[in-house]
Amino acid sequence: MTARYGESLGRLPKEMVAHVRAMTAGDVAPVDPRHASTVVLLRDSAEGIEAYLLRRQQTMAFAAGMYVFPGGSVDPRDESLVSSSWAGPAAASWAPLLTADVRLATALVCAAVRETFEESGVLLAGVAGADVVSDTSGDEWESDRLALIDRSLSLAEMLSRRELMLRADLLRPWAHWITPVVEPRRFDTRFFVAALPAGQRTRDVGGEADRVTWCRPADALSAWERGELGLMPPTAFTLMELAAFDTVADVLAAGDERDVKPVLPRVVVTDDDEARLLLPHDEGYSE
Repeated sequence: MTARYGESLGRLPKEMVAHVRAMTAGDVAPVDPRHASTVVLLRDSAEGIEAYLLRRQQTMAFAAGMYVFPGGSVDPRDESLVSSSWAGPAAASWAPLLTADVRLATALVCAAVRETFEESGVLLAGVAGADVVSDTSGDEWESDRLALIDRSLSLAEMLSRRELMLRADLLRPWAHWITPVVEPRRFDTRFFVAALPAGQRTRDVGGEADRVTWCRPADALSAWERGELGLMPPTAFTLMELAAFDTVADVLAAGDERDVKPVLPRVVVTDDDEARLLLPHDEGYSE
């Protein structure tokens, strides 16, 4: 699958050439990446699994116009969630899977749940460790979602007030991508996969996105190859992997066995004056 889309995966915008040359000349210093979480929401359909994608507004400073999974930067308050509001594998169990210490692992899992709710209206939480909220479509839920976005409310505060528990067991680790050093905006992002909870629906909640869709991974990749939608390399690579699975249960089972390691792509300028993305397995990556 990756071989088929290799040319598209490595192709980068022309303006990236200037970034590479400026950094090589020492005119620009690399920026530290911000920790972030992304969740691939999945559901089964008659034609196979579907992933939830949203298109970022053209006015966004990062990944404008690109189709992405719900996600975003860690809020410092994400690490404040107490154990009584947490169901599933403890943060100490997540830490080695996320290449993080316990505090950061807590924040990353909380950010995954918070950002998913902010950007899709889906909440991976329940009253007890064995259930999950069945409906988040009411006005009070929308008020909480908007308060999370403007940071007037933390996830820990919302869960405590509603007497809910974060369902860490509904998430599986999938990947860990770090934005190339030459990029002006960088993220150290952990990717998770999760099934859409029974009874809940995604909603076009606006904000950073101007369009949302459920799409089979293979269909999204075909549209990307035809130039009909934009995908960032980590999103495209994740869709390539997911296209090999028949059911959401198969994906979650694979997530249980994943050996997630950080991936830091390199950006190089070719002799043809083009910017190309190299992954660790690509020829020339270590040169």
